[in-house]
Amino acid sequence: MKMSKPWIRYLWLLGAVISIYVLVSYLIMPATWARIEHEPGLTKRAMVTSTAQGIPGDAINVGLIGTREDVVSAFHAAGWYPADPITLRTSLEIIGSVLLDRSYKEAPVSPLYFDGRREDLAFERAAGTSADRRQHVRLWLVLQNGADGSPVWLGSASFDSGVTLSRDTGQVTHKIAPNIDEERERLIAGLDNARMVLSMYQIRGVGPTLKGRNGEGDPYYTDGEIWVARLVAAGQKTAAPAKLLPAPALIQMKDKMFAWSSSLG
Repeated sequence: MKMSKPWIRYLWLLGAVISIYVLVSYLIMPATWARIEHEPGLTKRAMVTSTAQGIPGDAINVGLIGTREDVVSAFHAAGWYPADPITLRTSLEIIGSVLLDRSYKEAPVSPLYFDGRREDLAFERAAGTSADRRQHVRLWLVLQNGADGSPVWLGSASFDSGVTLSRDTGQVTHKIAPNIDEERERLIAGLDNARMVLSMYQIRGVGPTLKGRNGEGDPYYTDGEIWVARLVAAGQKTAAPAKLLPAPALIQMKDKMFAWSSSLG
């Protein structure tokens, strides 16, 4: 018996619906969500810092797995210095460093807040003689015991491209370069080159952002991902580069599209 055209159309429509369901439920959704399973305890956090006044600050873009000793040892091996606290002496010293073009490798960083508290650690790496240009990162211990029982740190990494006065306090502060993804990747690569990283992977961050502003009003853009590095124990170097756990294909595609679109200006 020959089927009528309406029935043929109905079967085609039913087949299309089933195909779309299978594609979304068994391929697209698992590919989208698989990456957050590395650290389930982080999935509900808003991945952005704030100033003491509650103004949104820098985006969270790096993560580290390891003890405090592991973190300190890793940055030391990669040539980074811990930032001094902000005092009258250190404030005058950073002003002198900028004006006189002299070295101050431990120059202070302005405080930011995440989960209601200021950073636990801050590190920097000078990009010249004075303290006006530097790589820097603030880190917060967010989980005492992560997925494998190790401490988990989240941080905001950016590049200071010059100095200005804080619009809130009048203190000397830095302005950041807008491409914070570049600084995120440079930081993780530096730790890896120092053989301080066992493995690295991505988790979800603040999300793709083309017109972000930090607490001082500096513009930034990011693909919204956080790169996480699992550190070696107590600075014991690995024999080989870190193992990369690739992100799902859809995330990689999104990152490439974002990098292309942001390069257009």
